[in-house]
Amino acid sequence: MDAAAYNRRPHEAAPPTPFAVAIAAQGTLCGGANFNALRAAARALMPAVVFDQVTKTYAAARGEVRALDGVSMTIEEGEFFGLLGPNGAGKTTLISILAGLTRASSGRVVVLGQDVVADYVAARRCLGIVPQELVFDPFFSVRECLRIQSGYFGLRRNDAWIDELLAGLGLADKADTNMRSLSGGMKRRVLVAQALVHKPPVIVLDEPTAGVDVELRQTLWHFVARLNKQGHTVLLTTHYLEEAEALCGRIAMLKQGRVVALDRTANLLAGTAHQMMRFKTDDVLPDDVAALARVTGRSAQVRAHDAGEVETLLARLRQAGVRVEDLEIGRADLEDVFIEIMQHQ
Repeated sequence: MDAAAYNRRPHEAAPPTPFAVAIAAQGTLCGGANFNALRAAARALMPAVVFDQVTKTYAAARGEVRALDGVSMTIEEGEFFGLLGPNGAGKTTLISILAGLTRASSGRVVVLGQDVVADYVAARRCLGIVPQELVFDPFFSVRECLRIQSGYFGLRRNDAWIDELLAGLGLADKADTNMRSLSGGMKRRVLVAQALVHKPPVIVLDEPTAGVDVELRQTLWHFVARLNKQGHTVLLTTHYLEEAEALCGRIAMLKQGRVVALDRTANLLAGTAHQMMRFKTDDVLPDDVAALARVTGRSAQVRAHDAGEVETLLARLRQAGVRVEDLEIGRADLEDVFIEIMQHQ
């Protein structure tokens, strides 16, 4: 909590948020549609999420561990924003601070003008978070869980939106099924529905497709992309970099608690001048090529800056007796960019 909020006496009013300032600037409200229009205009003046010099340290047996080290970035309203990084980079810690599950050691996080510590009730109403872990109540059906979740936000008669969620996420035929009877993939669909049940303007997806089937991934992204087009802000963390490349307009990359890259996805991809030579083989690559290659099973990828380098690599493979199948030459994808940035940093 910041010093001003900590020292404020209970009877003292909090300083006005940007939303309140925008309302005051527009004069007296008549309510109803005018209020909604003004609220939309006020929100347009502020970012969806602001991370301002956020640090987080933990005490450990070997000394202090710094999980986040001065993370600063702004996510604009309506963005589809990707947060990438290797395991232990600090992604989940950052999201936990955003959600109010963890306190930052220093810095602040603001959601649509609401500080997540000083204005935590308003901030949490703006958020819908899908966690990594499968968390469910085994005593209720899917529909009952969504009705209970609606009640946490004071929503009555929310069944029309619940029905839309059930249909959009492929849960309509499971609406009256007990949660403990669902498969892991179905439970994850329910977690997504719970996060969206109060129509939050900011949706946070923390590795939502980890370990799920192709059908769920397609269903989820179709539904979330539709919400994003309607104006919802989406923050995504994922290890499936092809998802981030296809969906995210901007991407931040974390390593050891620090932002090491932050740019539009197109700019990150354009920043790599090299091409990738991709092929399959059952043979062992020669040591000098293997040192440059990224190998997954039978598939190998080798960086090639120009046609001359491609010819040199192919000649070296022929010389070593390596039989090449399904040869492709193409631009670097986000996975190539990610690995290059992580190795460089």
